[in-house]
Amino acid sequence: MLSDAMNKALNDQVKWEMYSSYLYLSMSAYFADLGMAGFAHWMRTQAQEELFHAMKFYDYINERGGRVQLQPIEAPQHTWKNTIDVFEETLKHEQHVTARINNLANLALDERDHATSIFLQWFISEQVEEEDSVKDVLGKLRMINGEGQGMLMLNNELGTRVFTPPVAE
Repeated sequence: MLSDAMNKALNDQVKWEMYSSYLYLSMSAYFADLGMAGFAHWMRTQAQEELFHAMKFYDYINERGGRVQLQPIEAPQHTWKNTIDVFEETLKHEQHVTARINNLANLALDERDHATSIFLQWFISEQVEEEDSVKDVLGKLRMINGEGQGMLMLNNELGTRVFTPPVAE
């Protein structure tokens, strides 16, 4: 059984993961509007991942006898200065998500909620991958200064990304 504090914190994370999906979908729309199909696809795939994360928290709350309480999701930003700005915002967002996951892990430890602590280990590892993936794209964007033929090549590369939900553990 989840404590009230853990139940509330996990519900807050469901909201945050849903917001993350919404934000990345907004970024996808931004890129689609610019005719950058590969970038739009990468962000749409990112949105799918975040929705998967939200549902993983949702299912966990139910499995542990908690109560899912869906909350309003605020509208995300929908315009940016340029492509580098989008990915800088993405990295900042992922770093914030990492901090949130770490705070959840700390709460689980404080409450001696070993099941939740184990559950959160997957997300801790996932956040390392999330930040690294964004840093990789951002590094390439900075290398080409977000311009020229490099953008076409990167657009094509990002269009090949595939989201495959992890196999249940």
